[in-house]
Order: sequence, then C-alpha cells, then structure tokens
Amino acid sequence: MKHLYAAALIGAGFAVPAGAQEIKIGYALAEDSHYGVAAKAFEQSIAGALGDQFGFRHFPSSGLGGEREVIEGLQLGTVEMTIVSTGTLSNFVPEVGVFDVPFLFSSLDHARSVLDGQIGQDMLAKFDDAGIHALAWGEQGFRHITNNRGPIAAPADTDGLKIRTMENPVHIAAFEALGAAPTPMAWPEVIGALQQGAIDGQENPLSVIVSAKLSEVQKYLTLDGHVYSPAVILVSPSLWGQLDDDQKAAFDQAAIDAVAAMRGYVDEVEASGVETLKSEGMEVNELSAEQKAAFRDALAEPYKAYEEQFGKDLMDSIQAAD
Repeated sequence: MKHLYAAALIGAGFAVPAGAQEIKIGYALAEDSHYGVAAKAFEQSIAGALGDQFGFRHFPSSGLGGEREVIEGLQLGTVEMTIVSTGTLSNFVPEVGVFDVPFLFSSLDHARSVLDGQIGQDMLAKFDDAGIHALAWGEQGFRHITNNRGPIAAPADTDGLKIRTMENPVHIAAFEALGAAPTPMAWPEVIGALQQGAIDGQENPLSVIVSAKLSEVQKYLTLDGHVYSPAVILVSPSLWGQLDDDQKAAFDQAAIDAVAAMRGYVDEVEASGVETLKSEGMEVNELSAEQKAAFRDALAEPYKAYEEQFGKDLMDSIQAAD
C-alpha cells in the first residue's frame, strides 16, 4: 500500500489530456536525473509527432517500485513504459549480462558504437522473447566506487568491503573475486542502508552519484570506471501491440530523441560531476592505467566464467569494435 500511495502522489502532478491514452512511465531516479530527462524528451517527441493521442504520467524515484517490480509490471501490462539499468535485466534476458563485464569497454564512444551497432541491436531483439519490448539503449556511464571506509587504490583495498551492488550476477562475481562482500540490494533501500552503516559503500556512474546526492552519505569516491553501465528504454508488449505503424515509428523516433537527451546529460555530468562532488565534501582519487590493470588482472577467474557464459568470440568482437 505504501508504494501505491506514493505512486499516486508522485503521478498526480502530470496531467493526462482528456481522451488521450495514458502511459505510465516509471524509473528509479529523480525527475532531474538522466532518466527523468530522457523520459521528458520521449514525451515531448511523441507529442510533436502524434499530438494528444497519448498522455504520460511519470513515476520517478521508484514510485512504482523497484526495477524488477516495474519490469514485471511491463510483462503483466500494468505498467506501459520504463527506463531501467541493466541491474536486474539479466534475470529476464540473460544475454545482456555481457555488457556488464568489467573493463570490456574502453570509452563512452566505444560503448555507444557497440550498442548502436549490430551487436546492440541484435541484443534488443531478444527482449521480445522475455515478454518485454525494447526500444533503444540509453546509458548511465562508467561505474565508480564510493564508500565510507577509505580511498581505494588497489584490489587489496576492497577486501571485506560491504558494497551494495545491483541484483546482477556479473557484478557480484567480480566483487567476490576482489575479496569484497557484495550485497545485492534494490535501489530504494540503498540510501538508508548507507546512513545506518549496514553497508560501507556502493558503485554507480557519476550521473547517479550526483543526481542521488550520494555525497551526503558517502565520504570517498574512487574513479575506477570498472564497468560501463547501459540503460534501456522498454515498453510493454500489450502497449506495443496496440500501436499502428505510424505510432510505432513515432515511438522509435522518440526513443532516439530520449537517448540523445540521456547521453547529453551523461556527457555534462562526466565533465562537471567530479568538481561538484568535491565541492560537496567528497574525497576523490582516480586510478591510473596501471592501477586499473591490477584490478583487471585480479578478475582473471571471473573472466574465464564470463567467456564460457557469453562466448569469447562475442566478448572479443565487442572489445575490437570501433
């Protein structure tokens, strides 16, 4: 009941035009996050193409529950649309876990090229078999570690670190190999757990660290870029199946527009986020190429498992992509 009440309050501020088909869109972060910016860009694109055929009711800040609950809502047809991380997606489409392999992507441009190219588009097509329709890959950026124990410069510094991870087996295996104590946890629980000291830290891109104001509950930020973190724009098959060809084309274009807005947000926060967090009191250290290599070497065993699970050829083709 608590989630439903909160959702009613949050969603009430977004009026749906009379006669328009309502689309409930839920996402984990605040309206002023990269998710919120993308959701608004999507809505504006649809309005420009289709007028008042559709009305959007936004449920930011996990107003419809955690990401797993919202994805299940898409499958059931009780939620029309969401923007989510890959945190729980491996539970629905296991193949997408390859994009969560540590140190697989060398840069934002590299990751965007892969996701926009044949590899990424082939992966989007797999969602339909899971009862979810994927429109486009967005992004969060490269993930970094924050904690309250101290700076992290070498794998030994993560020994015993109680770190919140997404409910993602690829991430969990990597942190276990580093000697940390990964603690899978839905995002709505994280701030409270950090405040109470139930966990030492968490890992997220700067886009999340800044927009969620993690500087208020975390002292140290290590810029290690251990994993590139995609996002994905999803709609329910029940909604998609109702659309005619013109409407589907408008939704596809709106997803392109939303991704552009999301990536623009990420680019901006990548440029300014560190200084923002420093000004808010965080102590920041950045790993050198040699230090990152030490972390990569410490993940030799998980990498063997990743290659068995996802295919060495696929991982090699991702790393070799322009």
